[in-house]
Amino acid sequence: MTVPFRLGYKASAEQFGPSELLDYAVGAEENGFDSAFLSDHMQPWMHEGGHAPAALPWLGAAGQATKRMILGTSVLTPTFRYHPGVVAQAFGTLGAMFPGRMVLGVGTGEALNEVTLGQAWPESPERFQRLKEAITLIRTLWREERVTFEGNYYSVENATIYDRPAEEVPIYIGASGPAATRLAGRMADGWITTSGKAPELYTDKLLPAFDDGIAKGGRERGDVDRLLEVKVSLRPGDHEKALENTRFWAPLALSPEEKTGVDDPMEMQRLAEQLPIERAASRFIVSDDPSEHIARIQEYIDLGFTHLIFHDPGFDQAEFLEMYGREVLPKLREANA
Repeated sequence: MTVPFRLGYKASAEQFGPSELLDYAVGAEENGFDSAFLSDHMQPWMHEGGHAPAALPWLGAAGQATKRMILGTSVLTPTFRYHPGVVAQAFGTLGAMFPGRMVLGVGTGEALNEVTLGQAWPESPERFQRLKEAITLIRTLWREERVTFEGNYYSVENATIYDRPAEEVPIYIGASGPAATRLAGRMADGWITTSGKAPELYTDKLLPAFDDGIAKGGRERGDVDRLLEVKVSLRPGDHEKALENTRFWAPLALSPEEKTGVDDPMEMQRLAEQLPIERAASRFIVSDDPSEHIARIQEYIDLGFTHLIFHDPGFDQAEFLEMYGREVLPKLREANA
């Protein structure tokens, strides 16, 4: 199997309410995007002006409102707020309603979305083990009936997912470090990571870890989708607007040391507002020239990423979707046909 080349849209759930976000997903499909992914946050990065619509009902609405595009989470945490069995049921239903169109993207989680509900926040090794066990349980529930499972963290007794698709919903693992990336290569249907970090992180750490996981799983690279969220800010003829649009997403530029353990959007906003605009924009391809975007995106494609999800930080999303659909997507498809 060789995964297809796809170009998608990141629906910014931390920035827009559910109905507006749904309109943008429909607009993305109309403008030629192949997929739309959203995060599943309990709380946004920014308290003022932030949003956090629940991903599960939104995906059902988006499936009904669109006709062909792939829809999924990037990402959902199936280990704290949700029991893995609930996630298996929810995506079984979504997969049955919209066969071949749903993706369950999962990750180890963030304190921002779990601690506020009284959840304990364990160290990274435990969160990693929880994720592995959750994926195993979800797949077991999709493949068997009357499941009894006793893991280190989760259990079910005589559980059956009664509504599930004939074709299993693919599971993608979100990973920004070697261990989770290796796990994605070994056992997932796809790997999700993000752009805008030091080039050597991809070339020297993440991609080798992914290939190591592929080898350990006895698989081929073409078996696993490589999804990259590419952060882009393009406003032809107006570089200053392209730069200023990144301000709302300044929390992405905070280092792991600066934001690890922060569980309050007001505190996250306070930290982000201290950053100069140049650092706020540091994760984004910022330009007023479509050809520069195409060249910079091609660098990631040349690394081996097969599914690029474009995240624009501006509030003028309809304008972005029309412009990218006209100026960028056709040229990328032509160059990578």
